[in-house]
Amino acid sequence: MKCVVVDMRNRLFGDAISGSLQHFDAGFRVYQTEGTAAEDLCVDTHADVLVAEVTAYPPWRLEQRLDLCRRLRQGLPGCRVALVVDEVCEPQLADQVRRAKKDGLIDGFFYSSVSSDYLSAMIDAL
Repeated sequence: MKCVVVDMRNRLFGDAISGSLQHFDAGFRVYQTEGTAAEDLCVDTHADVLVAEVTAYPPWRLEQRLDLCRRLRQGLPGCRVALVVDEVCEPQLADQVRRAKKDGLIDGFFYSSVSSDYLSAMIDAL
């Protein structure tokens, strides 16, 4: 049973990702941050994957997400971090996220335009 923490700025988008994951595999345990710090929720639930949105605004900025990833790799080394970015509205940010993956700073990334089935399958494969 894979434990996934979803940390999205947009609650509706977070609900959609959570529902998609549970529809994909009923064995997924999915938690949304809902006011809880992502790092704390990952540690408390022994998360296998953190799916976190990246935006141009705090606290979802790329620098903050990369810092979170570094802390999780130290405190919860089995937790994979996948970032979600809107490649249409934020093309430069999307390029930075892609480079972070190439540099090994994150475990994966998704553009917000991907299908829910693709996102679920890729999270399952992390």
